[in-house]
Amino acid sequence: MANELIAAAERGDTARVTGLLKDGADINGVDERGRTAALAATHGNQPETFKALLDAGADINIRDHRSDNPLLYAGAEGMPEIVKLAVEAGADTALTNRYGGTALIPAADRGHAHIVQYLLEHSDVNIDHVNNLGWTALLEAVILGDGGSNHTEIVRLLTAHGADANLADKDGISPLAHAQNRGYSEIAAILKEAGAR
Repeated sequence: MANELIAAAERGDTARVTGLLKDGADINGVDERGRTAALAATHGNQPETFKALLDAGADINIRDHRSDNPLLYAGAEGMPEIVKLAVEAGADTALTNRYGGTALIPAADRGHAHIVQYLLEHSDVNIDHVNNLGWTALLEAVILGDGGSNHTEIVRLLTAHGADANLADKDGISPLAHAQNRGYSEIAAILKEAGAR
C-alpha cells in the first residue's frame, strides 16, 4: 500500500492519498528509492497533497537514498510553496543533502532568490554552513552562479543577513577573489561593501 500512496502523492491525487491513509497506509512508508509520500508529492510539485500529508502527521525530515527530503529538494528545485509549508511545519534546516549542504546552498547556487530570501527571513538555517566541497551559500552563489541579476540579488540578500563575506573556500580563495576572477563587478562591489577583503 505504501507504493500506491507514494504514487498517488506524486500525481497530486489528494483524495486517493487521504483514502489510503484512512485505510491504514503507512504515511512514512518508503519506496525502492527511499522516498516517502511527502517527498514524492514534492517531486511532483504538489503543494496541496504535501499539505494534506503534513496535516496527517507525515515526517518531513526523512531523507531518501540520495539524502533528499522535501525541504532540501524543494529548495534546490525552486518550489516556494513547498519550502514555505515545510519550514512552517518545523522542517529540520540543519539536515544536509548528499553534498553536505543545507537547503540554502543549492537555492543560492541555482539562482532561486525568492527561496533564499524566504529561508533567511523565516527559518533558522545556518547562513555560513560549509558543505563537503568547502563552500558556503555565498561561495556557491559566486562560483556556480552566472553573475546575473538573480545571483547578484542572492549575494545582496546573504550579505544583508550577515553572511561572512570573508569565509574562504578550502583552497583559501575568498568570495571576493572568486567574483573578481569571474569579472562579476557588481557582486564584487556588494562583497566589498559587506567588508570583504
